[in-house]
Amino acid sequence: MSYIDSLTNDYEEILRLYLYENDVDAAIAKCHTFSRNVIEIDTSPEEIVSLHTQMLNHMHVNDVELVKQSLEILEEVMISFGFTYRDYRAMLDKLDLHDQELDIAASLQETMLKPTIPVADTMQIGAISIPAGKVSGDFFNFVHHNNHKISFAVADVIGKGIPAAIAMTMLRFGMELAHLNKGPAKALETLNNLVEKNVNKNMFITMFYGVYDYRKGKLTFSSAGHEPGYIYRYEEDVFEEIDTKGLVLGVRQDNTYYEKTVDLKENDMIFIFTDGVSELRKHDETFIDMDDIFQMLREMKDNHPQDTVQYLYETLTRMQNNLRKDDLTMLIIKNAKNLY
Repeated sequence: MSYIDSLTNDYEEILRLYLYENDVDAAIAKCHTFSRNVIEIDTSPEEIVSLHTQMLNHMHVNDVELVKQSLEILEEVMISFGFTYRDYRAMLDKLDLHDQELDIAASLQETMLKPTIPVADTMQIGAISIPAGKVSGDFFNFVHHNNHKISFAVADVIGKGIPAAIAMTMLRFGMELAHLNKGPAKALETLNNLVEKNVNKNMFITMFYGVYDYRKGKLTFSSAGHEPGYIYRYEEDVFEEIDTKGLVLGVRQDNTYYEKTVDLKENDMIFIFTDGVSELRKHDETFIDMDDIFQMLREMKDNHPQDTVQYLYETLTRMQNNLRKDDLTMLIIKNAKNLY
């Protein structure tokens, strides 16, 4: 017996109990079970009405009063459909509200978080940030100082929607104040306290924070649980990992961060990214190998960093499993030449 035949027999039993055996409670109980079963297989209300008519003909129900009574059973079944439809409409309303929130968050990111790329004769910068959906959890920003230095940050906000967009906005304006402290470690300590006090307790932020002197080719950096960065040494053709392994922002107040300083020679590059790069899933479900990314960087080492990050993004997109996409951000700062 097929599943449909079983449901048909169930409905016939419900009508028999209700119309001929006057066992209302048993009929109603079976009616609720029947309703759940037919809803699960996406049966339409029209099909239920058709089944009801067929059963009346099959059972030779011709008496007008019995036909009227049978409509009470039909009504009981249709009530369940009504609840399901209302739940469906409520779900659509929630989805519509969610989409509106995402649009607001996306607008916030577009209007308030779009960074200005600093320009100087002694450095070249390339940056790209592509969200997996409407709203990105990634963030990058620059602050250009008057002493031939820039502060820059790449961050990954563990959270989505309007709260994440607000957190990013706070980070951007927090950077304007944080750079007044002495160095990246103190800047991260300031931002950490800001995040811990003002951001949802379930939201944490990883961040790589650097200060780059583009006249001297000197980078000072600190990290709050972010992906390690790399420096590509042009003359030696090697990649050097840069990291300080600090705690993510927002976990506790007054956390201490540490910083390091490295020198860049001419054509050396700083490469910072989010886990959408390092944890990218390929079509065969394996993770990207960083050596593959390093090889792409080598191929583009003589190009402008903006061309390089665009090339990396396009290549990684072709390799990526579209069902496992994540926000993806890359930043390259290239030392064009040292003046001192």
